[in-house]
Amino acid sequence: MSDYHPPLRATPAHGFESIKRRTITPLDTSAVCASALQFPLSPEATSAHVRNALEEDEAFNDVSTLATVVSTRHVRSTIVARKDGVIAGIPLAIEAFRQLDPNITIRIDAEDGAQVDAGDVLLHLTGHARGILSAERVALNYLQHLSGIATLTARFVAQIRGTNAQVLDTRKTTPGWRKLEKYAVRAGGGRNHRLDLRSGVLIKDNHLAAINGDIAAAVSRSRGLAAPGTPIQVECDTLLQVDAALAAGADWLLLDNMSVEMLRDAVSRANGRAITEASGGVTLDHVRQIAETGVDRISIGALTHSAPALDLALDFEGL
Repeated sequence: MSDYHPPLRATPAHGFESIKRRTITPLDTSAVCASALQFPLSPEATSAHVRNALEEDEAFNDVSTLATVVSTRHVRSTIVARKDGVIAGIPLAIEAFRQLDPNITIRIDAEDGAQVDAGDVLLHLTGHARGILSAERVALNYLQHLSGIATLTARFVAQIRGTNAQVLDTRKTTPGWRKLEKYAVRAGGGRNHRLDLRSGVLIKDNHLAAINGDIAAAVSRSRGLAAPGTPIQVECDTLLQVDAALAAGADWLLLDNMSVEMLRDAVSRANGRAITEASGGVTLDHVRQIAETGVDRISIGALTHSAPALDLALDFEGL
Protein backbone atom coordinates (compact mmCIF):
# COMPACT_ATOMS: atom_id res chain seq x y z
CA MET A 1 0.00 0.00 0.00
CA SER A 2 1.26 3.46 -0.87
CA ASP A 3 2.40 5.80 1.90
CA TYR A 4 1.28 8.83 -0.11
CA HIS A 5 -1.68 10.76 1.20
CA PRO A 6 -2.96 13.83 -0.63
CA PRO A 7 -2.90 17.15 1.24
CA LEU A 8 -5.99 17.99 3.26
CA ARG A 9 -7.88 21.21 2.85
CA ALA A 10 -10.91 22.57 4.65
CA THR A 11 -13.47 23.53 2.04
CA PRO A 12 -15.51 26.73 1.79
CA ALA A 13 -18.66 24.64 2.26
CA HIS A 14 -17.52 23.87 5.79
CA GLY A 15 -17.13 27.52 6.61
CA PHE A 16 -13.77 26.97 8.29
CA GLU A 17 -11.20 28.16 5.73
CA SER A 18 -10.10 30.93 8.06
CA ILE A 19 -10.11 29.79 11.68
CA LYS A 20 -12.35 31.89 13.86
CA ARG A 21 -10.95 32.26 17.38
CA ARG A 22 -13.52 32.61 20.10
CA THR A 23 -13.75 32.21 23.83
CA ILE A 24 -16.22 30.01 25.69
CA THR A 25 -17.03 31.67 29.00
CA PRO A 26 -18.76 29.94 31.94
CA LEU A 27 -22.15 31.39 30.90
CA ASP A 28 -21.81 30.95 27.14
CA THR A 29 -23.36 27.49 26.79
CA SER A 30 -24.97 27.97 23.37
CA ALA A 31 -21.63 28.49 21.64
CA VAL A 32 -20.38 25.03 22.58
CA CYS A 33 -22.48 23.24 19.96
CA ALA A 34 -22.56 25.96 17.32
CA SER A 35 -21.34 24.52 14.04
CA ALA A 36 -22.01 24.88 10.33
CA LEU A 37 -21.69 21.08 10.26
CA GLN A 38 -24.82 20.64 12.38
CA PHE A 39 -23.54 18.99 15.55
CA PRO A 40 -25.87 15.99 16.00
CA LEU A 41 -26.55 16.13 19.75
CA SER A 42 -28.59 18.66 21.68
CA PRO A 43 -26.86 20.41 24.60
CA GLU A 44 -28.73 18.07 26.96
CA ALA A 45 -27.70 14.95 25.05
CA THR A 46 -24.13 16.21 24.81
CA SER A 47 -24.03 16.73 28.58
CA ALA A 48 -25.41 13.24 29.23
CA HIS A 49 -23.04 11.54 26.75
CA VAL A 50 -20.01 13.24 28.28
CA ARG A 51 -21.22 12.61 31.83
CA ASN A 52 -21.41 8.88 31.10
CA ALA A 53 -17.89 8.94 29.71
CA LEU A 54 -16.53 10.80 32.74
CA GLU A 55 -18.29 8.45 35.14
CA GLU A 56 -16.93 5.44 33.25
CA ASP A 57 -13.44 6.88 33.80
CA GLU A 58 -14.22 7.74 37.47
CA ALA A 59 -13.09 11.27 36.66
CA PHE A 60 -14.92 12.61 39.71
CA ASN A 61 -12.84 10.31 41.93
CA ASP A 62 -9.41 10.80 40.36
CA VAL A 63 -7.19 9.53 43.14
CA SER A 64 -3.91 10.41 41.43
CA THR A 65 -4.89 14.04 40.88
CA LEU A 66 -6.51 14.49 44.30
CA ALA A 67 -3.34 13.14 45.94
CA THR A 68 -0.85 15.29 44.03
CA VAL A 69 -2.49 18.59 43.06
CA VAL A 70 -3.71 21.16 45.60
CA SER A 71 -7.32 22.22 45.16
CA THR A 72 -6.51 25.91 44.64
CA ARG A 73 -4.01 25.41 41.84
CA HIS A 74 -4.90 27.17 38.57
CA VAL A 75 -3.13 26.43 35.29
CA ARG A 76 -3.08 27.39 31.65
CA SER A 77 -2.91 24.60 29.14
CA THR A 78 -3.38 23.85 25.45
CA ILE A 79 -4.55 20.96 23.32
CA VAL A 80 -2.06 20.62 20.48
CA ALA A 81 -1.98 18.59 17.27
CA ARG A 82 1.00 16.26 17.03
CA LYS A 83 0.11 15.28 13.44
CA ASP A 84 -1.63 16.97 10.51
CA GLY A 85 -5.34 16.28 10.30
CA VAL A 86 -8.93 17.47 10.34
CA ILE A 87 -10.63 18.23 13.65
CA ALA A 88 -13.91 16.87 15.03
CA GLY A 89 -15.25 16.64 18.58
CA ILE A 90 -14.52 20.10 19.97
CA PRO A 91 -17.97 20.50 21.62
CA LEU A 92 -17.52 17.19 23.46
CA ALA A 93 -14.05 18.08 24.71
CA ILE A 94 -15.29 21.44 25.94
CA GLU A 95 -18.18 19.79 27.78
CA ALA A 96 -15.79 17.35 29.48
CA PHE A 97 -13.65 20.15 30.87
CA ARG A 98 -16.66 22.20 31.92
CA GLN A 99 -18.23 19.35 33.86
CA LEU A 100 -15.06 19.10 35.96
CA ASP A 101 -14.60 22.88 36.21
CA PRO A 102 -17.73 24.94 35.49
CA ASN A 103 -15.68 28.17 35.66
CA ILE A 104 -13.03 27.17 33.15
CA THR A 105 -12.29 29.62 30.33
CA ILE A 106 -11.63 28.14 26.90
CA ARG A 107 -10.43 29.75 23.69
CA ILE A 108 -11.09 27.84 20.51
CA ASP A 109 -8.43 28.12 17.82
CA ALA A 110 -9.62 25.26 15.58
CA GLU A 111 -13.29 24.43 15.12
CA ASP A 112 -14.70 21.14 13.87
CA GLY A 113 -13.96 20.70 10.17
CA ALA A 114 -10.75 22.74 10.31
CA GLN A 115 -7.48 21.47 8.87
CA VAL A 116 -4.59 21.62 11.35
CA ASP A 117 -0.88 21.05 10.98
CA ALA A 118 1.40 19.39 13.52
CA GLY A 119 2.07 21.92 16.28
CA ASP A 120 -1.18 23.86 15.83
CA VAL A 121 -3.20 24.66 18.95
CA LEU A 122 -6.84 23.60 19.07
CA LEU A 123 -7.88 24.88 22.49
CA HIS A 124 -6.45 27.17 25.18
CA LEU A 125 -7.70 26.25 28.67
CA THR A 126 -7.46 28.30 31.88
CA GLY A 127 -8.90 26.83 35.06
CA HIS A 128 -8.45 24.51 38.03
CA ALA A 129 -5.58 22.08 37.55
CA ARG A 130 -7.56 19.24 39.12
CA GLY A 131 -10.50 19.66 36.76
CA ILE A 132 -8.37 19.86 33.64
CA LEU A 133 -6.27 16.82 34.60
CA SER A 134 -9.29 14.69 35.48
CA ALA A 135 -11.13 15.55 32.25
CA GLU A 136 -8.03 15.22 30.03
CA ARG A 137 -8.39 11.58 28.97
CA VAL A 138 -12.09 11.74 28.14
CA ALA A 139 -11.68 15.00 26.21
CA LEU A 140 -8.79 13.57 24.20
CA ASN A 141 -10.62 10.28 23.58
CA TYR A 142 -13.46 12.19 21.93
CA LEU A 143 -11.14 14.44 19.94
CA GLN A 144 -8.65 11.81 18.82
CA HIS A 145 -11.24 9.28 17.69
CA LEU A 146 -13.56 11.69 15.88
CA SER A 147 -10.68 13.67 14.37
CA GLY A 148 -9.21 10.39 13.14
CA ILE A 149 -12.45 9.69 11.27
CA ALA A 150 -12.54 13.23 9.85
CA THR A 151 -8.91 12.97 8.77
CA LEU A 152 -9.31 9.62 7.01
CA THR A 153 -12.47 10.86 5.30
CA ALA A 154 -10.65 13.95 4.06
CA ARG A 155 -7.95 11.76 2.52
CA PHE A 156 -10.51 9.77 0.55
CA VAL A 157 -12.28 12.96 -0.53
CA ALA A 158 -8.97 14.42 -1.70
CA GLN A 159 -8.16 11.30 -3.71
CA ILE A 160 -11.33 11.56 -5.81
CA ARG A 161 -11.37 15.33 -6.22
CA GLY A 162 -12.28 16.32 -9.78
CA THR A 163 -14.57 13.33 -10.34
CA ASN A 164 -18.35 13.30 -9.89
CA ALA A 165 -18.26 10.70 -7.12
CA GLN A 166 -19.00 11.39 -3.47
CA VAL A 167 -17.58 9.61 -0.41
CA LEU A 168 -20.18 8.03 1.89
CA ASP A 169 -19.99 6.30 5.25
CA THR A 170 -21.90 3.15 6.29
CA ARG A 171 -23.67 1.81 9.38
CA LYS A 172 -20.44 0.14 10.55
CA THR A 173 -20.19 2.40 13.58
CA THR A 174 -19.45 2.05 17.29
CA PRO A 175 -22.68 1.30 19.21
CA GLY A 176 -23.87 4.50 20.88
CA TRP A 177 -21.55 6.66 18.77
CA ARG A 178 -23.24 6.52 15.35
CA LYS A 179 -24.45 10.12 15.20
CA LEU A 180 -21.07 11.39 16.38
CA GLU A 181 -19.06 9.23 13.97
CA LYS A 182 -21.25 10.19 11.02
CA TYR A 183 -20.83 13.81 12.08
CA ALA A 184 -17.06 13.33 11.97
CA VAL A 185 -17.39 12.01 8.40
CA ARG A 186 -19.14 15.27 7.47
CA ALA A 187 -16.36 17.21 9.18
CA GLY A 188 -13.92 15.49 6.82
CA GLY A 189 -15.92 16.44 3.74
CA GLY A 190 -17.77 13.15 3.29
CA ARG A 191 -21.50 12.53 3.17
CA ASN A 192 -23.74 10.29 5.23
CA HIS A 193 -25.49 7.17 4.03
CA ARG A 194 -28.75 6.22 5.78
CA LEU A 195 -28.61 6.77 9.53
CA ASP A 196 -30.46 3.62 10.56
CA LEU A 197 -32.66 0.76 9.35
CA ARG A 198 -35.79 2.90 9.41
CA SER A 199 -34.50 5.86 7.42
CA GLY A 200 -33.88 4.08 4.11
CA VAL A 201 -34.44 0.88 2.16
CA LEU A 202 -31.43 -1.26 1.24
CA ILE A 203 -32.31 -4.71 -0.11
CA LYS A 204 -29.22 -6.84 0.50
CA ASP A 205 -28.24 -10.37 -0.48
CA ASN A 206 -29.82 -12.01 2.55
CA HIS A 207 -33.09 -10.17 1.98
CA LEU A 208 -33.09 -11.52 -1.58
CA ALA A 209 -32.20 -15.01 -0.37
CA ALA A 210 -35.30 -14.94 1.83
CA ILE A 211 -37.52 -14.49 -1.25
CA ASN A 212 -35.65 -16.74 -3.66
CA GLY A 213 -33.72 -13.90 -5.27
CA ASP A 214 -36.81 -12.15 -6.64
CA ILE A 215 -35.58 -8.55 -7.00
CA ALA A 216 -38.82 -7.35 -8.59
CA ALA A 217 -40.87 -8.61 -5.65
CA ALA A 218 -38.43 -7.11 -3.13
CA VAL A 219 -38.57 -3.70 -4.79
CA SER A 220 -42.35 -3.79 -5.10
CA ARG A 221 -42.92 -4.79 -1.49
CA SER A 222 -40.45 -2.19 -0.24
CA ARG A 223 -42.07 0.58 -2.21
CA GLY A 224 -45.44 -0.37 -0.77
CA LEU A 225 -44.17 -0.26 2.81
CA ALA A 226 -41.68 2.63 2.83
CA ALA A 227 -42.72 6.25 3.22
CA PRO A 228 -43.44 8.02 -0.09
CA GLY A 229 -40.27 9.34 -1.71
CA THR A 230 -37.96 6.90 0.08
CA PRO A 231 -35.27 5.71 -2.39
CA ILE A 232 -35.25 1.95 -2.89
CA GLN A 233 -31.71 0.61 -3.05
CA VAL A 234 -30.71 -2.89 -4.18
CA GLU A 235 -27.36 -4.57 -3.54
CA CYS A 236 -26.03 -6.13 -6.75
CA ASP A 237 -23.20 -8.63 -6.94
CA THR A 238 -23.59 -9.33 -10.66
CA LEU A 239 -24.51 -7.47 -13.82
CA LEU A 240 -27.58 -9.71 -14.15
CA GLN A 241 -28.76 -8.33 -10.81
CA VAL A 242 -28.07 -4.81 -12.06
CA ASP A 243 -30.35 -5.44 -15.04
CA ALA A 244 -33.03 -6.95 -12.82
CA ALA A 245 -32.92 -4.07 -10.34
CA LEU A 246 -33.18 -1.51 -13.12
CA ALA A 247 -36.10 -3.39 -14.67
CA ALA A 248 -37.81 -3.42 -11.26
CA GLY A 249 -37.48 0.36 -10.98
CA ALA A 250 -34.89 0.52 -8.21
CA ASP A 251 -33.72 4.06 -7.46
CA TRP A 252 -30.23 3.17 -6.25
CA LEU A 253 -27.82 0.33 -7.00
CA LEU A 254 -25.21 -0.78 -4.46
CA LEU A 255 -22.50 -2.38 -6.62
CA ASP A 256 -20.85 -4.73 -4.17
CA ASN A 257 -17.21 -5.79 -4.59
CA MET A 258 -17.26 -5.37 -8.36
CA SER A 259 -14.12 -4.99 -10.44
CA VAL A 260 -13.40 -1.67 -12.12
CA GLU A 261 -14.52 -3.14 -15.43
CA MET A 262 -17.81 -4.37 -13.97
CA LEU A 263 -18.43 -1.02 -12.30
CA ARG A 264 -17.93 0.77 -15.59
CA ASP A 265 -20.37 -1.64 -17.28
CA ALA A 266 -22.94 -1.23 -14.49
CA VAL A 267 -22.76 2.57 -14.76
CA SER A 268 -23.32 2.30 -18.50
CA ARG A 269 -26.33 0.05 -18.02
CA ALA A 270 -27.84 2.37 -15.40
CA ASN A 271 -27.32 5.34 -17.76
CA GLY A 272 -28.67 7.80 -15.19
CA ARG A 273 -31.81 5.80 -14.40
CA ALA A 274 -30.53 4.97 -10.91
CA ILE A 275 -27.87 6.22 -8.53
CA THR A 276 -24.82 3.97 -8.62
CA GLU A 277 -22.79 3.25 -5.50
CA ALA A 278 -19.55 1.25 -5.33
CA SER A 279 -18.86 -0.54 -2.07
CA GLY A 280 -16.64 -3.24 -0.61
CA GLY A 281 -12.96 -3.18 0.30
CA VAL A 282 -12.33 0.36 -0.94
CA THR A 283 -8.84 1.67 -0.10
CA LEU A 284 -6.96 4.91 -0.67
CA ASP A 285 -4.83 3.17 -3.27
CA HIS A 286 -7.62 2.40 -5.70
CA VAL A 287 -10.51 4.71 -4.77
CA ARG A 288 -9.55 7.03 -7.64
CA GLN A 289 -9.91 4.21 -10.15
CA ILE A 290 -13.34 3.44 -8.77
CA ALA A 291 -14.42 7.09 -8.96
CA GLU A 292 -13.28 7.31 -12.58
CA THR A 293 -15.71 4.55 -13.59
CA GLY A 294 -18.46 7.14 -13.28
CA VAL A 295 -20.17 5.87 -10.13
CA ASP A 296 -22.11 8.48 -8.18
CA ARG A 297 -21.22 7.31 -4.69
CA ILE A 298 -18.46 5.31 -2.99
CA SER A 299 -19.30 3.94 0.47
CA ILE A 300 -16.44 3.07 2.81
CA GLY A 301 -16.98 1.25 6.10
CA ALA A 302 -13.37 1.85 7.12
CA LEU A 303 -14.11 5.55 7.66
CA THR A 304 -15.78 4.72 10.95
CA HIS A 305 -14.63 1.22 11.89
CA SER A 306 -10.91 1.48 11.09
CA ALA A 307 -9.83 5.12 11.20
CA PRO A 308 -6.64 5.58 13.26
CA ALA A 309 -6.85 8.15 16.06
CA LEU A 310 -5.34 11.55 15.32
CA ASP A 311 -2.37 12.25 17.58
CA LEU A 312 -3.34 15.12 19.91
CA ALA A 313 -1.98 16.06 23.32
CA LEU A 314 -2.72 18.28 26.30
CA ASP A 315 0.24 20.43 27.38
CA PHE A 316 0.38 22.26 30.72
CA GLU A 317 2.23 25.47 31.41
CA GLY A 318 4.17 25.44 34.65
CA LEU A 319 2.56 22.45 36.32
